[in-house]
Amino acid sequence: MDKFRMVFQFLQSNQESFMSGICGIMALASAQLYSAFDFNCPCLPRYNLAYGLGVLLVPPLILFLLGFVLNNNVSMLTEEWRRPQGQRGKDAAVLRYMFCSMAQRAMIAPAVWVSVTLLDGKCITCAFCTALPVEALGNASHHSLPQGEMKRVLARIPCKEIYDGQELVANEVAIRYLRCISQALGWCFVLLMTTLAFLVRSLRPCFTQAVFLKSRYWSHYIDIERKLFDETCAEHAKSFAKVCIQQFFQNMSKDLVATHCHPPRKAPTEDGEASEKLLGITDWGTMNTALKSWHRCKPPLHLHPAAPRSSNGSAGEWQPPTQPHTQPPASRREAVAYYSGV
Repeated sequence: MDKFRMVFQFLQSNQESFMSGICGIMALASAQLYSAFDFNCPCLPRYNLAYGLGVLLVPPLILFLLGFVLNNNVSMLTEEWRRPQGQRGKDAAVLRYMFCSMAQRAMIAPAVWVSVTLLDGKCITCAFCTALPVEALGNASHHSLPQGEMKRVLARIPCKEIYDGQELVANEVAIRYLRCISQALGWCFVLLMTTLAFLVRSLRPCFTQAVFLKSRYWSHYIDIERKLFDETCAEHAKSFAKVCIQQFFQNMSKDLVATHCHPPRKAPTEDGEASEKLLGITDWGTMNTALKSWHRCKPPLHLHPAAPRSSNGSAGEWQPPTQPHTQPPASRREAVAYYSGV
């Protein structure tokens, strides 16, 4: 049990690295999932485009949302965005920084899926086979075919076993043409994502370094504050439950003594440490009021040091000590020696 606790504490202390590892695992899993996915194009004019674009775009959307779900900071971001103003203001730059940090990690797995899908070429072949330029690749003597019949024949290009338009355009030629376009789009997408990642990582701190540092600091503060608040609430709940249970058993012991007339045994008391952790909040209503106050008006981010007391004993502004009163020097030589410290 101690080993699991140590692992859990390590993951909590290294949450950013842990979430980056989770996003990397999701990226590898998305690539493996696509390789194991059985792509079956319907080979029908009305459904090819919807099926191909659906396989290309729907799984990345699911992976993107799953990346947000697996990130524990989503609830913290939503809570900070929706909480009342109270005594603490909300900084939009901090919220944007938190959202962008989560979005960057969540975009890794969808980007891998789209890249692998485009480089494979099956989706583009299925989606756009009916838009194949027959004039450039096929036999121009079959232009007498109706438009609907030509689309029905071209829609069967991804399905070699049922394709019956070799006279119109060769199956291998059409597949190679569409796959070449898909791979070109895939490499362009990889280049675009790599360039955007480079710009975000390297150029953003150069232009807004002060704002970047401020947003990162306060986002870390909000995360740590929430963890410490949860830990403090857990300690308070544990101490409160301990004191309540001990008082219950003490009352039961008194009732048993009154009934059977047996003197109670002196049990060791450990209420002192538990009572100190209660911090004066010792009933249901007070605890609920404290929790509501934390949600509605969190304390301002300003520490108030104790004001130094003045000479008369009251707190006020600090005044510099006065110089002791001395007699002015009588002669000029004594004045020079006095003020020069000689």
